Amino acid sequence: MALTGLAIETHGLTKHYGRHPAVLDLDLRVPRGTVFGFLGRNGAGKTTTIGMLLGLLRPTSGEAWLLGHDVRRDLNTALRRTGVLLDQPAFYPYLTGRENLWVVAQALGGTAGQRIEEALETVELAGRADDRFGAYSAGMKQRLGLAAALLNDPELLIFDEPTTGLDPVGQRAIRTLIRRLASETGKTIFLSSHQLYEVEQICDHAAVIEAGRLVGQGPLAELAAGRDLETMFVELTGAADIATSERPGS
Repeated sequence: MALTGLAIETHGLTKHYGRHPAVLDLDLRVPRGTVFGFLGRNGAGKTTTIGMLLGLLRPTSGEAWLLGHDVRRDLNTALRRTGVLLDQPAFYPYLTGRENLWVVAQALGGTAGQRIEEALETVELAGRADDRFGAYSAGMKQRLGLAAALLNDPELLIFDEPTTGLDPVGQRAIRTLIRRLASETGKTIFLSSHQLYEVEQICDHAAVIEAGRLVGQGPLAELAAGRDLETMFVELTGAADIATSERPGS
């Protein structure tokens, strides 16, 4: 049974590809109202986990809930309350930003179309909303993806590596936007990342995954209590290059 105080919960969630376990016995607990970092190097199982949460991949075994809804039985209800940005957003290059959001809003239905202007303002694209998507910079494209994720006024936002492929300026802009979304809206934000610095800057809770296994989770302050979180990450994953390379000045 799902716990009502959790936005995301999994029990023994497992995914095998042949004999290879991509995710193994994952027990994840994401409290509502938190900014939760799902931290692990590339290939650790983050995207596979998100795919199972969203119904894109069928688990080999285990259970998962989004906002109290069992994803096996009530996925559509859960997704109506969830906004998602996976990898690089895909829009029609010949349509404007506003037109692309209109297309997304028609697919979502309900009152999504009434939130287009608000979403553009939130991601600071209102002034470029009538430019073609194909002319957007990588950072602007990512912000439009965030705007699309906000159209259904979700309670839960799931972002898979939202700063990947962006230059340092673009990365900072997305991080600032996510922090502002969290502080102004109180939405639960689940953010996967391979950058320790990013999780430390944005999140108040975190989980570390390595080789498909969960190796630590909880409030960021507790994870770091008595030891440096960077040391913990390096020890658990062996990913010293990831833990340090993203820091300013490194």
